[in-house]
Amino acid sequence: MSDTGDSCLKDPPDHGRPAESSPGAPQPPKRARGAIGWIIGLAAFLPLTGGLAYGAWRHYDNAQQTLAVAREARDFVPDVRVAQVRGSGDTITITQPATTLAFEAANIFARTSGYIATRKVDIGDRVRAGDLLAEITAPELDHQIAQAQATLAQDEATLQQTLASRDLAQVTNERDSHLVRQGWVTQQQGDTDRLTLEAQKAAVGVAQSNVAAQQALVRVLQQTKAYQRVVAPFDGVITQRNIDNGSLVQAGTTFMFTLMHSNVIRVQVNMPQNAAFGLKPGVDAVVRVPELPDHPFAGKVTRIADALAPGTRTLLAEIDVPNPEGLLSPGLYCTVELHIPRRTPGFIVPADAVVFGPNGLHVAVVKDGTVHLQKVTVARDFGTSVEVHDGVAQGDTVILNPMVNIAEGDRVQAPTAAAANATTGDGT
Repeated sequence: MSDTGDSCLKDPPDHGRPAESSPGAPQPPKRARGAIGWIIGLAAFLPLTGGLAYGAWRHYDNAQQTLAVAREARDFVPDVRVAQVRGSGDTITITQPATTLAFEAANIFARTSGYIATRKVDIGDRVRAGDLLAEITAPELDHQIAQAQATLAQDEATLQQTLASRDLAQVTNERDSHLVRQGWVTQQQGDTDRLTLEAQKAAVGVAQSNVAAQQALVRVLQQTKAYQRVVAPFDGVITQRNIDNGSLVQAGTTFMFTLMHSNVIRVQVNMPQNAAFGLKPGVDAVVRVPELPDHPFAGKVTRIADALAPGTRTLLAEIDVPNPEGLLSPGLYCTVELHIPRRTPGFIVPADAVVFGPNGLHVAVVKDGTVHLQKVTVARDFGTSVEVHDGVAQGDTVILNPMVNIAEGDRVQAPTAAAANATTGDGT
């Protein structure tokens, strides 16, 4: 135990040095140990250097790609679809809703009071001018006529009596005037005879006026009696009937029949302001009824109003359409197609070429491969195309469905006008 304790005191362990190998193990030389350390350090440094080099290469490659994309975007000239602007032509073809009316229509009222003795026609009957529609009986009217005629005879007799009295007064005055001058009759008697003649002349005038007044009354009553025969004022069809046999009618208030002349149909249409300036009598029109799709009716504008309606800014026009077969009836809904001479030029642009931007509606016009944004005003919309009045000219090339970011001065590549027309299916 003492030996062990002594050895511990004599040889303490040295922790600052590497532990010595066992006496039997071989020891490497010092130069070999240094090479091994250098290799280990180089192995640790190479991956770091490679990572840095790869990162630098990737950064350079990305930068080159970004520059290439920028150059491509700067130098890129896109291909676009285009179409050619066409002129609108010399006429405006416009279709408007309209209503058919009878060429002539009359509501027939009773012109004398009484009872319907005979009704000759009913709804749907065709009549000619002068045909009897109904007869009114009024016995008291006959009595009034007889009384008026008797009074007229009395007034005529009074006139004859007054004429005789005037002639007598005239003869008396002529005879006494000579006697007054000779002094055989007093001046007073002469004045009496003269004034009596003047009074008789005035009485003749009154009697003549009474006869004329009574004659007029007789004519009024006879005309009233003539109204007992209700006749058709023109050729047409009875479309309404409001009386029957035995019905009581009052003069001027009882509605009896409606008569319409439908051999010619009036078509009333309200034309918008843009078409009103070229509209005039004689313009050809085609009337179409939805229930007769294969039977268009040709007509002409016969009359137009001189002023537009303030509320709708439309011009009323009437078209006369012959209707000998009676296919058209008054009161139908129809459409009217008119070919109106154009007063202001217009241009047809595909609807796909019109876009809305901050400055309103515009189109992208291509001239020599350069884009020019032109502001336009749409006059009429046809669905696949629109009519504009400004901003473009006939023959201009416009881009169809232009890009959202297209700007003034951009370069584009567009096909020729012939190719554009072939693409859009527009060979005009």
